[in-house]
Amino acid sequence: MIKYSWRRHLKNAHFHRPQFCTSVLPHDDFSDAQDSSCIIQHKDLLRKSRHPSGTGLYILDLVDSGSLEPSRTLYNLLLKRCTHLNRLKEGRIVHAHITNSHFGDDVVMHNTILNLYAKCGSLDDARRLFDEMPVKDMVTWTTLITGYSQHDRPVDALRLFPLMLGQGLEPNQFTLSSLLKASASNTSDLHGRQLHAFCFKCGHDSNVYVGSSLLDMYARCGSMDEAQLIFHSLDSKNEVSWNALIAGHARKGEGEHALRLFWKMLREDLEPTHFTYSSIFGACATTGSLEQGKWVHAHMIKSGGELVAFVGNTLLDMYAKSGSIEDAKKVFDRLEKRDVVSWNSMLTGYAQHGLGKEAVQWFEGMLRIGIAPNDITFLCLLTACSHAGMLDEGKYYFELMKKYRIEPQISHYVTIVDLLGRAGLLEEAEMFIIEMPIEPTAAVWGALLGACRMHKNMDLGAYAAERVFELDPHDSGPHVLLANIYASAGRLGDAAKVRKMMKESGVKKEPACSWVEIENAVHTFVANDDAHPRREEIRKMWEEISGKIKEIGYVPDSSHVLSYVDQQEREVKLQYHSEKLALAFALLGTPPGSTIRIMKNIRVCGDCHSAIKFASKVVGREIIVRDTNRFHHFRDGRCSCGDYW
Repeated sequence: MIKYSWRRHLKNAHFHRPQFCTSVLPHDDFSDAQDSSCIIQHKDLLRKSRHPSGTGLYILDLVDSGSLEPSRTLYNLLLKRCTHLNRLKEGRIVHAHITNSHFGDDVVMHNTILNLYAKCGSLDDARRLFDEMPVKDMVTWTTLITGYSQHDRPVDALRLFPLMLGQGLEPNQFTLSSLLKASASNTSDLHGRQLHAFCFKCGHDSNVYVGSSLLDMYARCGSMDEAQLIFHSLDSKNEVSWNALIAGHARKGEGEHALRLFWKMLREDLEPTHFTYSSIFGACATTGSLEQGKWVHAHMIKSGGELVAFVGNTLLDMYAKSGSIEDAKKVFDRLEKRDVVSWNSMLTGYAQHGLGKEAVQWFEGMLRIGIAPNDITFLCLLTACSHAGMLDEGKYYFELMKKYRIEPQISHYVTIVDLLGRAGLLEEAEMFIIEMPIEPTAAVWGALLGACRMHKNMDLGAYAAERVFELDPHDSGPHVLLANIYASAGRLGDAAKVRKMMKESGVKKEPACSWVEIENAVHTFVANDDAHPRREEIRKMWEEISGKIKEIGYVPDSSHVLSYVDQQEREVKLQYHSEKLALAFALLGTPPGSTIRIMKNIRVCGDCHSAIKFASKVVGREIIVRDTNRFHHFRDGRCSCGDYW
């Protein structure tokens, strides 16, 4: 506690750990309380001055009046309180008071003030103080470097490093960890590699904190081989090390690898943190691994983990992206705190599942309870309207963005072009692009190209494709779309020219693959797959299904095969697309009546969409297919998209 007596007893003033219980006597009572003493409550440390002419803080008024002795302990306590409560205004007052005290040139005190500004995000104040300090030690440099690193100013952090070395100072483990964090913000690991060499030279590379930062830097830059080497070289591994490696694989879409590391982490008797669970749920969301996601969720509950905001949001996202919007809603209802990210995650789920009306209702409910939408909210909502063919609603909500002073980004314009294009309003979509206040990107023209493919408009499709080729010549998607447009119209010569152009330009089509999760194992298939050990059973199963669906109306759409072969051979090629093989395998490996979930890395082709729709009726099962665009729920010969995708 801070205890003080009046001026004649000033020599007896002393300090203890702050456990305050009574209030300070007012300044006006000094003359009447010369034989009294008071205790300052912790909550009164930052109490405002009673008079306009005061310092701004009551406790500093007491110092100025001579009723309280200025000391390092007092100032440190005030600065610590300001830092903890993020009270920047009061911190500046304390700083000014220290400047006028006999601690004005004290480097330790300056470092504490610098830490206050850095932690509170006032980096301009921090840099001003840093530049004015007559003496700087290693703590000074580390504090500012850490402040820049933690507040998304990595370039400023990295620029300080050579200046610090020029002063003859050698960085410690905390300095290097902050510098590595700053390096991790770059897509390239060039700066990080240079720092790695420096760490090795100084012998800090084996330190668990520096080692974990090195690992995290390589993982964030996508250099997973280097991250793995660092991980294995660490003498001591903690939760941070494991989390960095798991998160790196999850970010790269390597869900299976991330899950294997998670299980290994458990076998090492290390307790997963909220960051671990968040990364794993993100990995499961990427691969659509619902059963494994459920298992990890159950483990978190068993371990006593709570649904704090960011973990709950990633769990919610995992269920939505794995095809279980009902489970996503249950998680949302159980969240301790629901922020705009929580609402957006549900909105994204509704959009991906084509539940346009539900998305609109969700958005209106969000507004009713006072959650302010952001740009992501409107993007999700517009996507839902587009996927559900809700043209008027989409236009209305695009205009509503102005009310909330949200400037549309290129992604919003892409969605509106998609909305208009899906509705067949191709000319209106083209005019919308021409009148856009910002320069259209390849994605904008690509949305129009996709609509032209849907509505078989060759002329406008070719024009849109040319714009895409100019802006992004290395993207294979538009080339394939244009080739499909020509092939659908029977213009195989033009389709072949597009394929030849791709070959000459070195543009390669992303190989299509589909996968299913059965008994916690993921099975992946490509077209005409002959690598699976049960390939003969799989092909036989699909041939059986193919025969049955043809009997009830399925007609193969050979326009999706781009090659110079006769009609019969073209139909044969159609039969072994990856999603059909995945479906056949799932029928072999799952109990009758159960839901089948298939994931695909590109959009499902029109023929496969038609075939699976008929298959759902023949096998009497719900078949859920997730492609890069949305979910398709096939049931009893119909799809949730209404053939509108």
